[in-house]
Amino acid sequence: MKITFLGGGNMAAALIGGLVKQGFDAAGVQVVELSAEGRARLERSFGVRAVEAMDDQALVCDLLVLAVKPQQLKAAVAPISGRLGSQVVVSIAAGLRLADIGRWLGGHRRLVRAMPNTPALIGAGITGLFADPSVEAEGRAAAERVLAAVGSTVWVADEAQIDGVTAISGSGPAYVFHFIECLQASGEALGFDAATARKLAIDTVLGAARLAAGSDESPGVLRERVTSKGGTTEAALRSFAADGFPAVVHRAVVAAEARGRELGDQLGRDS
Repeated sequence: MKITFLGGGNMAAALIGGLVKQGFDAAGVQVVELSAEGRARLERSFGVRAVEAMDDQALVCDLLVLAVKPQQLKAAVAPISGRLGSQVVVSIAAGLRLADIGRWLGGHRRLVRAMPNTPALIGAGITGLFADPSVEAEGRAAAERVLAAVGSTVWVADEAQIDGVTAISGSGPAYVFHFIECLQASGEALGFDAATARKLAIDTVLGAARLAAGSDESPGVLRERVTSKGGTTEAALRSFAADGFPAVVHRAVVAAEARGRELGDQLGRDS
């Protein structure tokens, strides 16, 4: 399989690095990157071919990964509009819908939309994927292979669900960082120095996530097992409930999903 990346930023570099680490031949990867510094870094780090603009050689690929910022995608794909053949095009540009991307590509339909998250940068991401019905099983597998190089993957049956993926896992790391931030601040308020409070907060979240990931039981059951009747955990959870914590989280996710739909409308305009 030959893969071309349009855009060579952090996420593209993470994907390339993950593929190479899994044994993918770097000779089968090309990158189109405007920055000379970025091209040099990619060539030096992975041994891939990096060029400033999409040329005929870069177009010779099985998979084209659109890895530029959403606001730049329309202009970035303009030079290749109508020039694609049977390539599967995978977009990791947040918010942009396949109908708009396909239109900008001159009617190309073999499209996959992917929503990775930032832990992909350390190989611990999760990506939601949706494919146009014209993409056969082989094309879906190729797209999944690329995104699975930086973590786990899930497929959704409806493109609209990608907005939900964005709201849960795409934006989710920020929610977790905020929780850690608040937990650390509470630790400092209880008299711990910043370094100790930070370690207590981060290692607790990390350990709890690992425990949940390795268990067949639901998070609710795991929570109950930590909660002794009349104990400290119960007191904290009662405080969470009194402040409407579950509803706060739900409203935040719904707000993120709604904003994702709005951004899709805005970014997909031709004017």
